[in-house]
Amino acid sequence: MSGILILRIYCLFLCFVKNTCSPTQPGVYCRDEQMRGEDMKKHLEKAFPRPACRASELSSDLARKIASLIGSAEKRITEIPGMSLHRRTAPTDLCPATYEPSVTVVAQGKKHVRLGQNTFIYDRSRYLLTSIDLPVVSRVVEATEETPCLVLFLKLEMATIRELLSLEEIHIDSAPSDALAMATGETTPEFLDACCRLLALLETPRDIPFLSSLIQREIIYRVLQGNAGARLRAIATLGDHHQRTAKAIAWIKANYAKPIRVEDLAQIAGMSVSTFHHYFRVLTAMSPLQYQKRLRLQAARGRMLLDGLDAASAAFEVGYESASQFNREYSRFFGQPPMRDIRALRSPGAPVLESVSAR
Repeated sequence: MSGILILRIYCLFLCFVKNTCSPTQPGVYCRDEQMRGEDMKKHLEKAFPRPACRASELSSDLARKIASLIGSAEKRITEIPGMSLHRRTAPTDLCPATYEPSVTVVAQGKKHVRLGQNTFIYDRSRYLLTSIDLPVVSRVVEATEETPCLVLFLKLEMATIRELLSLEEIHIDSAPSDALAMATGETTPEFLDACCRLLALLETPRDIPFLSSLIQREIIYRVLQGNAGARLRAIATLGDHHQRTAKAIAWIKANYAKPIRVEDLAQIAGMSVSTFHHYFRVLTAMSPLQYQKRLRLQAARGRMLLDGLDAASAAFEVGYESASQFNREYSRFFGQPPMRDIRALRSPGAPVLESVSAR
């Protein structure tokens, strides 16, 4: 017997579709029939949710979990290593900060981060990936008392990333040669599901030592599989130009108070001075001396605010040899002289600074 065999159950289904979806008259589509079609569509969407719908549901679930765990606080350092939660109830002013290698997930609200002349916008649809320590300027742009900006921050460990990259099963495209060490990636349902499960461990603390590292590895895997993960792979790959440049950047971060010579940094990276300059600017959108200056100014601000140092003492502690030069550069960067800035930050209602609170 040739042709396609039609089983009896499919005949019944076709009759059902004909009876429920066919118009009563040629060219006429009745309202009742339209309603039946819409009901069927709703049932199908519920039974087989689209990825965008699933991601929205998981983002809402993540926001509820963060709101429950953080309460009315602005920040909570969790029992899970490397993870903290953050909450803002109003938009904030531009705030200089240093972002360490991390994934930042906004479950509700919206944030902007500026790196050099580049602006990154991230919200419930996009996470922020930072692959090296970067001095940035950030702000919360969407937040209210009723719908606060709710954020999950997860620090990245380079050893874990390298361990995952060593597996043959993981295949990642190469990053564009001009890609910065900061990027945004899509919050897919798989990525958000892992974030929700990581947060859920806080409800069962006894499971954290056994399961948190496994779920964090899954999150890193999801990041590496996305478009944003290519630059992270390059920085984590031993011998890559980006990894060698990141090594010199880490040296500056640990020794920002010391005088630096670009020739010495290039030697740490194992490159010529011109090649090192190129890759440094590609990753950070600034020169090595600009990078060091921003780290110094942010560190001085923290010492004055948290430790009560005066401007001159803070300047010398972070490596400045001239207090007047420090005052000029501080005013240019933060918008007002050091002690006036600190008084404003200590005034009632002043927001907690990301750069001081370590995010």
